[in-house]
Amino acid sequence: MALTEYTGIDKINGPIVMLKGTPGVGYDEVVEVIAEGGEPRLGRAIMVSDDAVMVQVFAGTEGLVPATSRARFLGRPLEITLSPSILGRTFDGLGRPLDGNGPVYSDIKRNINGSPMNPMARVYPRDFINTGFSVIDVLMTLIRGQKLPIFSGNGLPHNQLAIQIASQSRLVGAENFAVVFAGVGIKHDDAAAFSASLSRRGANLVLFQNLADDPVIERIATPRYALTAAEYLAFDLGMHVLVIITDITSYCEALRELSVSRGEIPSRKGYPSYLYSDLASLYERAGVLEGKDGSITFLPILTMPNDDITNPVPDQTGFITEGQIVLSRGLDAKGVYPPIDPLPSLSRLMKDGIGEGYTREDHPRVSSQLFACYSRVQEVKALAEVVGRDELGEEDKAYLAFGDEFEKIYVNQARDENRDIEQSLDMSWRLLASLPASALSRVSMEDLEKYIKPNQR
Repeated sequence: MALTEYTGIDKINGPIVMLKGTPGVGYDEVVEVIAEGGEPRLGRAIMVSDDAVMVQVFAGTEGLVPATSRARFLGRPLEITLSPSILGRTFDGLGRPLDGNGPVYSDIKRNINGSPMNPMARVYPRDFINTGFSVIDVLMTLIRGQKLPIFSGNGLPHNQLAIQIASQSRLVGAENFAVVFAGVGIKHDDAAAFSASLSRRGANLVLFQNLADDPVIERIATPRYALTAAEYLAFDLGMHVLVIITDITSYCEALRELSVSRGEIPSRKGYPSYLYSDLASLYERAGVLEGKDGSITFLPILTMPNDDITNPVPDQTGFITEGQIVLSRGLDAKGVYPPIDPLPSLSRLMKDGIGEGYTREDHPRVSSQLFACYSRVQEVKALAEVVGRDELGEEDKAYLAFGDEFEKIYVNQARDENRDIEQSLDMSWRLLASLPASALSRVSMEDLEKYIKPNQR
């Protein structure tokens, strides 16, 4: 296709340039914006009409002179070159190699925008993914094909948690498991930590890095490059892919900046009114497709501004995804890692991916019992603050002791500790053994006899 080039820009506003008299330009078409004597800057057409086009410039518009700058329309959307050799590689936020191993050579090029999965072609997610964390694997189980976000806050160890999940996660009984990890708006030290720590995943990892000092608008493209790579691995190569993206809030803030530059009317907290549908266009690319061997499981991580779970980003995310994992600042202050609060956390799909044939037959019941007991701990703590710990009955004191052990031994793990599901379930029963039998109303007598040894009472 012949390239079309125009000299002169009519208007520059932030990362947006406007050109008039540009017939035949397509929506989402790739544009190279070139300053006089400068290198081409990649952009894309975000609004088109018969006589004008608005272009989003990923590298920013600093130094562009309207009269002498040129815009070259390439006649194609943003694409990524794909082949099996992307495994083990590191790319920047626009899909360009960062590892010094040269470009990816292949005839396969895919539009990064993709499309959400057809609901009629979806297969219901099942099969347990072992993350190595007891609190996740037993209480908010990650299921193959699920979308399960992590809600965090500034200063909490969500990046360390993401690294550990990416390093040690596995699909039980499957060897063709891979991880696509994308850092969006991350600091240089985090990028170095990701590269160093995730190297142990070796040829089963694809890493994308968009740094905090990269142009903000590049953040809009990075998750789409990562998901397009995941779709290729899953549905072309038949792999089971776990996609981890941190931080979705950085993506949403870039979306807000672009919306302001376009002059759109803001909605809640200044975010565009289409935030929900835009997030859905990312999240709904994960799942299991009928007739395909592979799958995509999505674990987006987002930081809640001011720890506000009603902020539009976590709020809209919660409507699209199938549960959430919530990190607690209170547990973090106690030195608990990972500081996951089980009570506001849940996995809506875990009931169909645990139990006999998936994890272990006692898993559903022991999970329910742990939730009930830890919920009771919070009630007893509130009572103790009023009447004092010494005034509590023996059963209430047993609950407090259970709560302390639950946080210190069960939720808390070493930063290199990888527990399998059998180990985690056995730990659950050892914890429950410290409570009186009358408190264990969600498990059967057969469970108690089978899993709690007499010397544990």
